Amino acid sequence: MSKLSSWDDNPVKAFDAFVISLDFAETAKRLPADGKLKTVSKQSAAIYRYMFRNFCNWMAEQGKRFSTVDQADIKRFLKRADEHGRVINSKIAHRYLRLLERCYQHLEADPNPAREALLATGPAEYLRDEPTRALSEEQLRRFFAALPSAPVRVRRSTPFDGWKRRRDRAMQVAIALAGLKVSEAIGLLLGEVGQQADLDGAIELTITPSQKHETSHEHVTLLPREGAVELRAWLKERAEMGIPGEFVFPANTEGRKMIKKTVYMQVRATFERAGIDLSRAGGRTLRNTFAQRKLAEGAAPEELKDTLGLALERSAADYQYARVKPDPEQ
Repeated sequence: MSKLSSWDDNPVKAFDAFVISLDFAETAKRLPADGKLKTVSKQSAAIYRYMFRNFCNWMAEQGKRFSTVDQADIKRFLKRADEHGRVINSKIAHRYLRLLERCYQHLEADPNPAREALLATGPAEYLRDEPTRALSEEQLRRFFAALPSAPVRVRRSTPFDGWKRRRDRAMQVAIALAGLKVSEAIGLLLGEVGQQADLDGAIELTITPSQKHETSHEHVTLLPREGAVELRAWLKERAEMGIPGEFVFPANTEGRKMIKKTVYMQVRATFERAGIDLSRAGGRTLRNTFAQRKLAEGAAPEELKDTLGLALERSAADYQYARVKPDPEQ
């Protein structure tokens, strides 16, 4: 069996061993300043594993083997799109190319399909995403005014009629005011919500990787008083309904986990009611807005990194370049 085809039977297992080895370190473009090779951190290895598994899942769907993938296959994987646009943005696509290039380099593939894909397109194609979008103060005000709302109406047949709208309201407020990712919101657990408010009425949300994205970093963020009021009102109703399970924002009365698509549709509906451009209507825009506001208030990138649970300080600093998109003309 050739070195290249040795990964075909179980590429995930092979990669898991490779990524924590010095062999992986040898494929880096730059050596450390002291010239000594070092294995990657556990956090970096987790991110690389997630990326590689994503590629392997796609290969399986396409009936491909790692040894026979060519540059056209890799470009098809990177350029996939759904109803929301490109699945992988251009900066992440470039990281996928570098990761796959290192794998094929290790396996002595000639030609190296990932390197061919890089050379065929050039780095510029992978760095031209639209700028990060955020909301202006006025747009954010309209967003809050357009949140779903449904007063509690006690009926014999449906004692908590409209509860999902109140759940969606509390969730969207938490995303916007605590800077949560959608995966963090739908995976938020009851035990992660602080029980004691601070002097300003804010409560802590302790975000852990449990029930969220596998590469999530544990971090603590504050939900300010106005958000805490909304969340506590929802948690009180949730308890009165007797919904089982640990999810703060369950999908149904059985306590099951919500899916991202549901949240996306609900946030998009709020954007539409608020008259805000729908091309960037999602939880990510709310998180971007939260981050940009924190920087404008004087938060240091290092502080924001910890608040958002980011791995790199430069990722936090990038939020200062977020741009507001004007409202669509009526």
